[in-house]
Amino acid sequence: MSLVLASASARRRELLAAAGFAFEVIAADIDEQIRDGEVPADYARRMALEKASAVRHKAGTRPVLGADTIVVVDGSVLGKPVDDADAVRMLRLLSGRMHEVVTAVAVWWPAADAPDVAVETTEVWMRVIAPEEIAAAVASGEPRDKAGAYAIQGLASRWVTRINGAYDTVVGLPVTAVHRMLRHRVSGAYPLR
Repeated sequence: MSLVLASASARRRELLAAAGFAFEVIAADIDEQIRDGEVPADYARRMALEKASAVRHKAGTRPVLGADTIVVVDGSVLGKPVDDADAVRMLRLLSGRMHEVVTAVAVWWPAADAPDVAVETTEVWMRVIAPEEIAAAVASGEPRDKAGAYAIQGLASRWVTRINGAYDTVVGLPVTAVHRMLRHRVSGAYPLR
């Protein structure tokens, strides 16, 4: 048995592969705009659901996994930066403080009327990031496709001083939650490759 990952994220592919899941990638193309007044966790949940739903018809008899990761600071969502100036703004905002990383996952089974959904949150503390460090990170291009303009497993690993929660939630896919959701529907352990 394999599943369909409704995401083009290299980080999600790496996490699933490392955990031994068999999967195929069929990336979802959806509108990722946050709605006025939408609560951050609800936004992440909606994105995960919409991604899974968007490719469901291509999955055949396989379950579809959709996921979305956002960074939340002062109650506001930091998605992917629109340009380098936006990446600088986000990193300055995160410098020297705590923020939350929220990753929602949705698993839609072929015969199910509704998907299984989980939302995981991890608190992340960063040290003060010097302006030249921010400039170098942005110049590297790494922040361009990352929520909050950073990758905890990349350059930002130098800045993170502490986390409270699961590391893989920050990377972009809480593998334990995914495994738990799959086991809920399949008797016994989820079949590995």
